[in-house]
Amino acid sequence: MNLNKLFLNHCEDKQYEINQNQIDIIDKLKDFYSSNFNQNFLKKFFKKEKSKLGFYLVGDVGVGKTMLLNFFFKTLKEKKLRLHFNEFMIKFHDSIFKNKDKKNGIENFVKDLSTKTEIIYFDEFQVTNIVDAMILGKLFKKIFEEKIKVIFSSNTNINDLYKDGLQREQFIPFIKILEKNCIEEELLIDEDYRLTQNEDLNRFLSPINESTNFKFNKFFRKITKDKNKTLKVLEVKGRKIILENFYNGVVKFDFEELCNRNLGSEDYIKVSESCNFIFIEKLPDFEEDNSNQQQRFITLIDIIYEKKIPLMITSYVDLNSIKSSKSMTKPFKRTISRLYELTSINYN
Repeated sequence: MNLNKLFLNHCEDKQYEINQNQIDIIDKLKDFYSSNFNQNFLKKFFKKEKSKLGFYLVGDVGVGKTMLLNFFFKTLKEKKLRLHFNEFMIKFHDSIFKNKDKKNGIENFVKDLSTKTEIIYFDEFQVTNIVDAMILGKLFKKIFEEKIKVIFSSNTNINDLYKDGLQREQFIPFIKILEKNCIEEELLIDEDYRLTQNEDLNRFLSPINESTNFKFNKFFRKITKDKNKTLKVLEVKGRKIILENFYNGVVKFDFEELCNRNLGSEDYIKVSESCNFIFIEKLPDFEEDNSNQQQRFITLIDIIYEKKIPLMITSYVDLNSIKSSKSMTKPFKRTISRLYELTSINYN
């Protein structure tokens, strides 16, 4: 397939700026595809080196990694799977739990996976969970042994994943596996396209005062005008999440409700599946004392971004001025960038 021509047409249709660095990555993706999917028998027979089964694209927030890999993924005709990494690990842990009486849980999970897909795409890959960190080496070793191809986008180089994480020595085997099996490329662009394309923030309101509260409540009344308020109860593995301000897909939360409780990826995924617009009040500044809440907020926004759910937020601090706990500085930069987009996308 003429990937370059398709990409240029895609950029023209979407009115995206065409950047040579992005075109270079498209060339690398084309080579990756050819070496894994488009070889005849003779080429495979005479090939001296094994094709690398992973493509790991690293770059700063908002440089177009997701746009590039989304485009590439859509061109694939092979059996494919695109998942948020949190969702993938939830499926894995569920499988292990359901089959806890059986041996070879990882092998069985990957064997089943190989019947459903030839290539998996993880966007904005990161690892923050110690349980996941300890199991990923064995899991991905099996994934690559089954010849499942994997593409990643990430803000973090392979060697820096889970840096300073708890018991990182248990994570090193996974890093070695990625380095052995992945082509690692970096996309270098000077600007954050999310910020430059969404400069008019009309739904991120700060500071919190009478004026911003009025705008927030006025817009909330506007889009819930013809909707009935209901008490929606979500169940996640026996836990109940109560949505008190639910209006047929539109929901309003206080930040404390969402991020100062023992909620995680599964809970936020369940919430996102029920909503098409989310209002969040009283977003705080972040520091070491509330780093746990910040981590939950980062996870929440990752999931909302994956589902492309519009947001409206009131915040004590302007979006450009929100501070971060030290350990969350890098992933929170991505969150800030995503908030620009989520509070600017149209809602019809």
